[in-house]
Amino acid sequence: MTKPVVYIVIYSLYHHVYKLSLAIKDGLESKGVEVKMFQVQETLSDEILTKMQAPPKPDLPIMTIDRLSEPDGIMFGLPTRFGTMPAQMKALLDASGALWAKGALAGKFAATFFSTASQHGGQETTALTAVTYFAHHGMLYVPFGYASPAQGAVDEVIGGSAYGCGTISDGDGSRQPTETELGIGHQQGENFATVVSTFVRGRDA
Repeated sequence: MTKPVVYIVIYSLYHHVYKLSLAIKDGLESKGVEVKMFQVQETLSDEILTKMQAPPKPDLPIMTIDRLSEPDGIMFGLPTRFGTMPAQMKALLDASGALWAKGALAGKFAATFFSTASQHGGQETTALTAVTYFAHHGMLYVPFGYASPAQGAVDEVIGGSAYGCGTISDGDGSRQPTETELGIGHQQGENFATVVSTFVRGRDA
């Protein structure tokens, strides 16, 4: 059987989404999936990033439009901006018209995960606005559901929803992903790997 391939594509200004993506990557690889990680092109100037006290970018290659059609599935790491995805990720997806015209992403699997400053910062609305891209491309969106019992906990702050794992960063970025959130991310990676692997196995049978 061909080894399933999943790309993780993120935008991460303060590394919260990046840290979640590493847990997801571990989950995917634990199920035998080949994983490659990418970040989208930054659109803010170095001057602005310095004023925002943003750390250096993760050491990841930049995702380009032509590479989106390569894997069997893509997991998108989306920090939120006013309840929707950031402009940097939107710029990538807005430029995917040529892929849409060819149906190049039709039948590919997609999933999402998130970071917001607060518990009510729009993780679910970010998912719902991302789904429109997947629908137009004919991609198969795989929500996480409530696969982890930890999602129902009320004794601690936990990011994420039925649409995917998530974390809460606080307004100044000081809060880091917790072990609980990272564990949920690992499980989402496992679950997505199972779905993609099942499809690849049937396709190649």
